[in-house]
Amino acid sequence: MEWRDEGIILGLRKHGETSVIAEVMTKAHGRHLGIVRGGRSKRLQPVLQPGNSLDLVWRARLDEHLGQFQVELLDARAGRLMESAIGVHGVQAMAALLRLLPERDSHARLHDAFAVILDSLDTPEQAGALYVRFELAVLEDLGFGLDLTACAATGVRSGLIYVSPKSGRAVSAEAGAPWAEKLLALPAFLPDREQACVDAVMLAQAFKLSGYFLGRHVFEPRGVEPPISRESFCTAALRALRQSAPVANSCQEPGS
Repeated sequence: MEWRDEGIILGLRKHGETSVIAEVMTKAHGRHLGIVRGGRSKRLQPVLQPGNSLDLVWRARLDEHLGQFQVELLDARAGRLMESAIGVHGVQAMAALLRLLPERDSHARLHDAFAVILDSLDTPEQAGALYVRFELAVLEDLGFGLDLTACAATGVRSGLIYVSPKSGRAVSAEAGAPWAEKLLALPAFLPDREQACVDAVMLAQAFKLSGYFLGRHVFEPRGVEPPISRESFCTAALRALRQSAPVANSCQEPGS
């Protein structure tokens, strides 16, 4: 068995004295693992860093085997990512999200989005908003996508400022007014891609929204805690955007 693909390093673990098992997010073959012979050498260590894009050739006798990777560097992002807290925690947080996906299931859209966001983590005004969209895309690929296009109660497509925590659907200002305290805030930049995430308050609302549904549909049913890297990324991204008073408890769920 053999295939060739492009992939982004998610993480490594030691294998024997000189090799590693590389975990990569590939474009056509999903999240995939394979042995890299000599992966702990001085030549390959800088190549096999989280966030780097590689040209990969995977070989195994049978498809179900772990197999081996032959690797060639395509885009060396790791050094740049390590220069900021947003970069360090961002690549770790997204890798943790991608590990929620079944191994070897193709998610080409998430691979491409992962690459775009990694290239934008040094732009604070974009990094947080892009990351939230990535979380929502992972939820969608897991079968728990939100519907932010129209009001769940009236069907209108304007004035959407809430999300129902039960249905994951948008709610308009008028329809949601009687239950405002029980609804999640919907930042304007999420349903309208032409809108920008303009401040830390808006970004904190977005983190709370995606974090709530990740907790409800993914982390709690699996009996796991949200990754520490997510909270660290939230803190770093909010710090970069904050212009006035700090936003308290920005990464916590409603009612926590």
